[in-house]
Amino acid sequence: MGMRILVTGLGTFWGSHLAQRLEAHPDVEMIVGLDTEEPVLPLERTEFVKADSNYSILDRIVRATQVDTILHTHLVVGSTELPGRALHEINVIGTMNLLAAAGAAGSPVRKVIVKSSTLTYGANYKDPYFFRESMPRTRAPRTRVERSLLEAASFVRDFAIDNPHVTVTKLRFTNVLGDDVTTAFSRALRLPIVPEILGFDPRLQFTHEDDVTGALVYATRNDVPGVFNIAGDGTLPWSEVCAIVGRRRIPLPPLLTQWAVEPLRLARIIDLPPEVLSLLRYGRAVDNSPFKRTGFRYQYSTAGTVDAFARSLRLETAVGSNSPSYRYERDVETFFRHSPAIVRDQG
Repeated sequence: MGMRILVTGLGTFWGSHLAQRLEAHPDVEMIVGLDTEEPVLPLERTEFVKADSNYSILDRIVRATQVDTILHTHLVVGSTELPGRALHEINVIGTMNLLAAAGAAGSPVRKVIVKSSTLTYGANYKDPYFFRESMPRTRAPRTRVERSLLEAASFVRDFAIDNPHVTVTKLRFTNVLGDDVTTAFSRALRLPIVPEILGFDPRLQFTHEDDVTGALVYATRNDVPGVFNIAGDGTLPWSEVCAIVGRRRIPLPPLLTQWAVEPLRLARIIDLPPEVLSLLRYGRAVDNSPFKRTGFRYQYSTAGTVDAFARSLRLETAVGSNSPSYRYERDVETFFRHSPAIVRDQG
């Protein structure tokens, strides 16, 4: 009997791409995806269930489908993406409901993988050169997204202690770049002039989008319990990142930086959440060796990730990016999956 997997956040970039990758594995018997939004990629074997953002229906779905693995991809990692109440409902209430369903009496769930962020470490002048997974942050969280991620992390930690029969894997990802994903850093690096904070040139790590989905698939198909940092090897100063991408820099004032950025955010020129501004001031680096010791191999280093992103930007500039976006329509997907008019096994 193959794996029976439930993916939260199917309508997000990560949920859709992860489901698409898992569909290619013959040892995956079934995939069910939950979200308030529809998938952003065409999926052949994944069943989509529209649900509220706090996953109150999750317990019924787990029991009905007898899933053995839950992939929680829907933690929000940007404080300006949603209002505070919605962010808390997704990150905190959603995680609580997910873990309650996974740990209920008679639950078939035997593995839980949580996609989180190195934002849990924060960024300030007291930080160590590299954060290891066991290290706490050096200052209390200041942003709502960091507080919500830490609260969700405490629930995951308690769940792992209370349910030793379930393999619990929590992956903390660094800043992500890639051809298709949109992040705060990819938006900034697409600007003609890239912001920096005057007097600061922080060390940063980046993870390629392919290594993000690769790490999640690896944790799904292998038992790797614990908390792991996911980051490309090495670090780069922000000035070098901008040079590789071919962007000039414009300095922001080191004092009252958030106020200086606010007019740009309101004008929709750039969106730099406070946690990203902290990174542009102090940087952050994490130790990625524990996950590599489990057998996972990265395709890209930090420098390789930035270089690949620079190449995609040059290609985008040369040929444009006008490929039509996918729009999920349930009736159309049902036709392709079940209609006798479709010719199967076309080779």
